[in-house]
Amino acid sequence: MFGRQRKTISEELVVSHCSPTMAGLKTGSLFSCMAEDSDILAKDIRSLNKCLVPRGIRIIPLKVTEQRALIYMYRPIKLKEDLSREAAEEILAEKNYPVGQMEQCIVELTRRLKVQETFPHEIGLFLGYPPEDVDAFMKNGAAGAKCTGMWKVYGDVEKAQFRFAQYKKCTRVYCEVFRNNHSFEKLIVSCS
Repeated sequence: MFGRQRKTISEELVVSHCSPTMAGLKTGSLFSCMAEDSDILAKDIRSLNKCLVPRGIRIIPLKVTEQRALIYMYRPIKLKEDLSREAAEEILAEKNYPVGQMEQCIVELTRRLKVQETFPHEIGLFLGYPPEDVDAFMKNGAAGAKCTGMWKVYGDVEKAQFRFAQYKKCTRVYCEVFRNNHSFEKLIVSCS
């Protein structure tokens, strides 16, 4: 897919961190990678998007420093649904995001990652985490969490644990299939 030159984002890295999003189970995923060469990073992202965008997924850099990049893979249709839920809109409005404008919300999140010293915990909304859990974490930190997995759970523990197990199994299966067949494109489930 990428040719023979050096890469900053390998297919293996994407599969190991983004399988649930690739499978259509999760709205978005985050991972970091080396970013010593911004031209190679940009080329890798363009190359991945050629494969991902026709299947309803995008990958973008949220924050790039001299050494590392924070990369976001997401499904725009699912993200638009998630951010339009009343509870998510309330959180975004409280944080002065442009509610109802998904792409502008991503731009604002990117801006905050670049300028804020603290991590913007509303990022959980962009990853498909339940708004009640995102809100509770923003207000309470780890205090009062009923369980922890991919995120801290304050609400429906049973549903969250089911999702954690689903994501973990998906990642295990995708990594195994990728190692055996090296077929990145076939792992991307089209969603419309």
